[in-house]
Amino acid sequence: MAGPDAKGDAKGFVSLVSSGPGDPELLTLRAAARLRQAEVVLYDDLSSGPILELANPDAELVPVGKRAGRPSAKQEHVNALLVEYALAGQRVVRLKSGDAGIFGRLEEEIIALNEAGIAFEIVPGVPSAVAAAAAAQIPLTRRLTARRLQFLTGADVTGALPRDINWAAIADPATTTVVFMGQRSFPDLARGLQEHGLSGETPALFAEAVSHPHQRLIRTTIAALAEMLADAPVTQPALILYGPLAQGPDQG
Repeated sequence: MAGPDAKGDAKGFVSLVSSGPGDPELLTLRAAARLRQAEVVLYDDLSSGPILELANPDAELVPVGKRAGRPSAKQEHVNALLVEYALAGQRVVRLKSGDAGIFGRLEEEIIALNEAGIAFEIVPGVPSAVAAAAAAQIPLTRRLTARRLQFLTGADVTGALPRDINWAAIADPATTTVVFMGQRSFPDLARGLQEHGLSGETPALFAEAVSHPHQRLIRTTIAALAEMLADAPVTQPALILYGPLAQGPDQG
């Protein structure tokens, strides 16, 4: 597919750029280059801050973030903006947090661009789950005891715990499981895990504001974490990682 500098018709070009967990030093070189070339940047709330300082100073910056419990741009509106700016001949960066392909609504934007006949590229990034494990100085897999890695969303479209959970898979004690968007629903999730045979003493890692200056990492167990989150307000984005590796190598 043609790149962002291709000249062939009046349409612009869209780069669907993954910004990683938020630290500008974790951006890929391609992501940084696309920001410098951009004429318009549509950015997520979690991709704001220092990363936007890398954008073309003449670029139009458009916030389109979606955060639970706060006024948010509808996905249909974001899709429409992407198409509108590209049809006007602009080089557009859609800046998405983490890796756009992991619970990032990437597919909806791809469909909208394809339907409008707009050329685009996908620039991958460091997934927040990988950054969280690195910050905690743990691996995500281990021979024999953690041979499988799985990502799970802790919220359906209403914000509640999804009903169609494969409990056998996520209660597997030999698996590393990472829960995205699960702070509110984790007490219910932990209850279900224990009902399906996973010990409440299973190690868990609570990783908040990963790669940001106010990052917080808490090593605990699924039972204790569920108790901690039961009445806790959600003020920062966070991931929950549980399984045999979450305790860290310094503890056995």
